[in-house]
Formats: sequence, structure tokens, C-alpha cells
Amino acid sequence: MSHPITEDLRWRYTTKKYDPDRKIPQKDLDVLFEAMRLSPSSINSQPWKFIVIESDEAKERMSRTFANMYQFNQPHVFDSSHIILLAHNPHYTREDYAEVVDNGIADKRTKPADRERAFGGFVFAELNTDETGFNGNWTKAQTYIALGNTLHTLARLRIDSTPMEGVDSDLIQEEFKEELDGYQCEVALAIGYHHAEEDYNAALPKSRRSLESVLVRI
Repeated sequence: MSHPITEDLRWRYTTKKYDPDRKIPQKDLDVLFEAMRLSPSSINSQPWKFIVIESDEAKERMSRTFANMYQFNQPHVFDSSHIILLAHNPHYTREDYAEVVDNGIADKRTKPADRERAFGGFVFAELNTDETGFNGNWTKAQTYIALGNTLHTLARLRIDSTPMEGVDSDLIQEEFKEELDGYQCEVALAIGYHHAEEDYNAALPKSRRSLESVLVRI
């Protein structure tokens, strides 16, 4: 089977070593950031924040978050072109959803007279919210949808990537407290271009379970 989508997905893999001399051009970053913004989510909640680490000062701060664990991912901080922190709102409220509703009115998706009715979708958030107001499991799941969309977009742009759950969330919360502003980061993404000689994973063949073992048609 040959198709541009499947070819893109066969092309991508988790990069193990980046070329520090190669940076992503702004024109591709513009496409990437807009694709991330357009990611789907339950009730269009968009309960995320994307922190793009690109300056030397920000990379120094990110490097410090590997002081206690996951040091095997630390080289990506300086070798990759950018690091993206994908953060979710662990206490998503009706007030947060109001921004979505009002954006829908501004975009002419929703009529101003229907504003209150548009809040009906918020019941899905309420169903995933405990008595303390925590719904982080639900908002984190939405953020992983955005991560998947980001990975596919990067593959289409032929930009290498490394999803990293191997990050110290506690230290990230401390180091980037101001930028996160209450959002929680438990996954990061290194992006850039692999090192032609030192990235061992680049030469290995793609391997996945067979379609028959993962797909059931009934």
C-alpha cells in the first residue's frame, strides 16, 4: 500500500540523537504551530498550553529539570532545534469553557443568542470532574490528541521528533511556574533533525504489529 499519509508515518521514528547545527526554519514552525492550534479535543475544550523552548536561556532552564532523573533525555535539550512542553489544565472550569464559547461566537460558529445553550457541552467536562474540581485525567487525554496531531504534522514536514514522558514534571512545574500558570506538564517533545552518523534508530527498519492483530472489523 502506497499513500502520502502512510509514507509519512513510515518515515517517522523516535529520534535518538539530533544534529545541533540544524534548526527548523520559521516557515515550517509557522505551519507546525497552526496545526497544533487546530488539534481536535472533546467538546472543543482545548485545555492545553504549549510552551516552546527555543532560546539559550530557556534551554538552560529546561536542562536543569533533569537534575534528578531521566538524564538520558537531557542531551536533546541542546541538540534538538526546539523543545515543546505540552501542558494541560488539571482544573478545567466553566469559566475556561466560556473562552471556547465566546470564540465560537466571534468566529460565527455560534449565534450570540445561543451562548447559554452552547454551554450544554460542558456536561462532558463535569462528568470527568471529581468533588475537588480535578479533571486532569480528562484534560491530559485531550492533550495527547494534540500530541498525536503534532507528530503527524512533523512527519509531513519531514521534521524529526522525540516524545518524552521521561521528564521530571515536578521540576518542570518549579522551573516554568510562571509560564505554565497552573497548567501541568507531564510530556515534552523534542523536534529538529537527526544526526546522520550518531542516530542509530534512523537506520533500523520500521516495526509494528500486524494489521490483523490490532484491527477488528465487525
